[in-house]
Amino acid sequence: MTATTTTDWRDTLRDAADLALVGIVVTVAAVPVVTTGAAVAAGAEAVHLRFAEGRWPGIGDLLRSFGRRLLPGFLATLAVVAAALLLGLNLYWLRQGLAPGGAALTAVTVAAILALAGAVCLAIPFLGRGYGYLRALRTAFTRPKLILACIGVLGIAAMIGSILPVTAPLLAGYFLFALYTIARRVP
Repeated sequence: MTATTTTDWRDTLRDAADLALVGIVVTVAAVPVVTTGAAVAAGAEAVHLRFAEGRWPGIGDLLRSFGRRLLPGFLATLAVVAAALLLGLNLYWLRQGLAPGGAALTAVTVAAILALAGAVCLAIPFLGRGYGYLRALRTAFTRPKLILACIGVLGIAAMIGSILPVTAPLLAGYFLFALYTIARRVP
């Protein structure tokens, strides 16, 4: 008789609890804001190792990964925040009539915001594979269909987080897993 590997409900429950814990740790590590990029990358690496290799990384490995990504993650966080502020300011000016363009340019700006948000989300699982921040973003921009999927996942996560804000830290781990699942299609 051969042994087969089956997943029962306890394995699924254990993974769900572990993903919730990843979300809590990533959220707490991202509270200082300057550590957000490193926290998300380390969380993505943990999710990748669990579901690609079948093991969770050790605390020491995660701390080394976090430390190695602090400066590049800070720069990436600054770039994302700056882009979001500029696009948000552009949208505000368009909606207030302070900039020319009207509804057409407003639609283009909203599309740019969504595309950038989707690409940044799709880049996160590539960080878990060990990519640098720029390489991860370049790789993400080559997959427009997956960017659309990430926009959908981001919308669902935002909706759940707005309805039940207390679940936001738990949701972060599940969000990383959803992004990992989407990016798994990229070799």
